[in-house]
Amino acid sequence: MARDGALYVCQTCGAAQAKWSGRCPACGAWNTLVEESASAPPGALKPARGGKARGLAFEDLESQTPAPPRLITGMAEFDRVCGGGVVPGSALLLAGDPGVGKSTLLLQVCAESARRGAACAYISGEEAAEQIRGRAQRLGLADAPVRLAAETALREIVDGLKREAFDLVVIDSVQTLWSEAHEAGPGSVTQVRACTAELVRLAKRRGVAIILVGHVTKDGQIAGPRLIEHLVDAVLAFEGERGYPFRILRGVKNRFGATDEIGVFEMGDAGLAEVRNPSALFLNEGGDRAAGAAVFAGIEGSRPVLVEVQALVSPSVYGTPRRTVVGWDSGRLAMVMAVLEARCGLGFAGRDVYLNVAGGLRVSEPAADLAAAAALASSALDVALPQDCVVFGEISLSGDVRPVSRTESRLKEAAKLGFARALAPAAAPGVAESSGVRLNGVHRLTDAVTRIGEGQWP
Repeated sequence: MARDGALYVCQTCGAAQAKWSGRCPACGAWNTLVEESASAPPGALKPARGGKARGLAFEDLESQTPAPPRLITGMAEFDRVCGGGVVPGSALLLAGDPGVGKSTLLLQVCAESARRGAACAYISGEEAAEQIRGRAQRLGLADAPVRLAAETALREIVDGLKREAFDLVVIDSVQTLWSEAHEAGPGSVTQVRACTAELVRLAKRRGVAIILVGHVTKDGQIAGPRLIEHLVDAVLAFEGERGYPFRILRGVKNRFGATDEIGVFEMGDAGLAEVRNPSALFLNEGGDRAAGAAVFAGIEGSRPVLVEVQALVSPSVYGTPRRTVVGWDSGRLAMVMAVLEARCGLGFAGRDVYLNVAGGLRVSEPAADLAAAAALASSALDVALPQDCVVFGEISLSGDVRPVSRTESRLKEAAKLGFARALAPAAAPGVAESSGVRLNGVHRLTDAVTRIGEGQWP
């Protein structure tokens, strides 16, 4: 029988139960319910410390106090994703797969910031200080004035940060921290939630920017309760496909800047190098373009990015045709194939379909519909698109090609890399002339497929 004033919280999903059971009813995990003291009932407030309530101190929305300047780390791609630099007093959460380079990136950020005069500290709960020094020597960062510490106790970390004034603090990682106020083990929902909340409060009170490293689960989600994503000011995802040297830093949440902004890095022997022109990186410059390839002019955050979309349509040797997609939404591929079959007469029954976004980049915007359809049609008809042509546009279920945003930016990026034509929605008057790219506008998907099959490129 459950005791009064006790709750049992699942350490995997954070669900609270009134009584203990061997299996969590919410997520199905076994032996994860841990007893915690229940909070006070609704409406019951504890007396104020000192016996006297102070009340709220309201302020006007408009303030004459200037905002503190952002901390420029010296890594332009990182600053871009943060919204132009790290805001003092903010808390950031950086998450990514194991081995993708999270610790390497943040060590470089700390070193470059320290070289620019910022007081930086790197606190690791996973490595000893000697291991961090060894990595810094391999990366050529040993001369940077970065303070190192290896600690997992939250109380020791908080006391150390209060004794010295820092501008930027990296804690690697939040799953290794533990607070003596809770009996749960490190990495549990209770510990992660409590440690994150305490560090966020410290960042706001002391005006220090804190970057927390977070682990991810096998599904790619940030480990721990969803509450930690709400507590922090920004959530950054560090992505990278195995076998590719490219790494993408993506802004998932940002209270001080735009979301969906990306920074591109290349992993090498000397660490992560910034890629200022990712479009040239994701394109295949060797030889003529084969059938089944289309260059998509996309937008990632505030920057245009050109990437090659590759498709292969081949006869199936099995009873059930395969549908394989890498770097794009499989549901979106099924929709584009259905529109091609119903509106354009291209049949995919009994044929395997493979779609790949080259370079390891993941594309999510609907403007890639026309590029994927062009690549599929090119492979199915065995006709290559022109070498100097880019493709973008959204496809509706009726077969119409809908206009997309920031057409001018896409065309200007294409012109910068030597592209002279564009297969895009026709509803873009005056834009192509200013960019220097000849626009082959189409209203319906059937027009695009006909132009690809007949090679009608003015």
